[in-house]
Amino acid sequence: MINVGIIGFGKMGQIRANAIEDSELGKINLIYDVSPIQNTNFTVASSPDEIINNKNIDAIFVCTPNYLNQSLTIQSLETGKHVFCEKPPAFNEKEVLEVIKAEKASGKKLMYGFNHRHHESIKMIKVLVENETYGKILWMRGRYGKSVDKKFYTNWRANSEKAGGGILLDQGIHMLDLFTFLGGEFDEVKAMISNLYWKSDIEDNAFAILRNNQTGTVASLHSTMTQWRHLFSLEVFLEHGYFVLNGLKTSSGTYGEEILTIAKNRAEAPRATWKDEEKHTFSINESWKSEIDHFLTAITENKPIQIGNSDDARIIMRTIDKIYKDGKKND
Repeated sequence: MINVGIIGFGKMGQIRANAIEDSELGKINLIYDVSPIQNTNFTVASSPDEIINNKNIDAIFVCTPNYLNQSLTIQSLETGKHVFCEKPPAFNEKEVLEVIKAEKASGKKLMYGFNHRHHESIKMIKVLVENETYGKILWMRGRYGKSVDKKFYTNWRANSEKAGGGILLDQGIHMLDLFTFLGGEFDEVKAMISNLYWKSDIEDNAFAILRNNQTGTVASLHSTMTQWRHLFSLEVFLEHGYFVLNGLKTSSGTYGEEILTIAKNRAEAPRATWKDEEKHTFSINESWKSEIDHFLTAITENKPIQIGNSDDARIIMRTIDKIYKDGKKND
């Protein structure tokens, strides 16, 4: 049984706590949040340091605003704790490299909350891509949007110093991670970022075209806060068919049904027929438990983190650095 401390007990901290209890691999010893915590059965610490320096705690979950992720992760690793940290891992690749240095020195496990990799629909796509039944990936298109109102701009996510960025770091990072998970790292990036509507110091739209020069795969990303609805759509087109995932089972329940469509390509007219499509609906979201099981099992069995490790984080942040650099140049 892994003794766990959770720093940050807002929405994500509570989701992680529930998943830890469901896994039966971990026990929550201490929790902390900057806001008073009420109606809890867990012991509440007086500060993050009380958790980080507690010799009885084996692993720490960092579920804090973005600007604290890197520093708390490094502190926790340096005191000999395994760490699970929410995304983004840091504000840029350079900061992730500093974390990796601490990780290597500690010899402890480090995992990041790239949760979407753990959805059953994504796992199915990954298997199909790897067995090449449908051939190699030609291109991918991802759209990830949500509706926000003025209230959004009263919390830390709308403060660039605390959030590090806007919709790209908030949601776009998940889609970029899926692109990388399925198609490898992207070398070339062309991007535009904009803030035509909310006019704050964070972007409300990010557009990017990416290319993996080794495979030739191209991916298109649009992450937005001016769509006026929540939407998730991932399309993967291959040599011999396609996978289209619309909707995503989330804790908010606002992205609709998670439906994966699979079909072979159509070589004979009429090509635009849908009767031969195969549809899979995923009604239960087991992604939170899958993540926790992966992390805690890696600790108990001394296995490497395969999904959401620090190298994954480094690659994603390097891509995000490129998008911000090119996007702001074209702003």
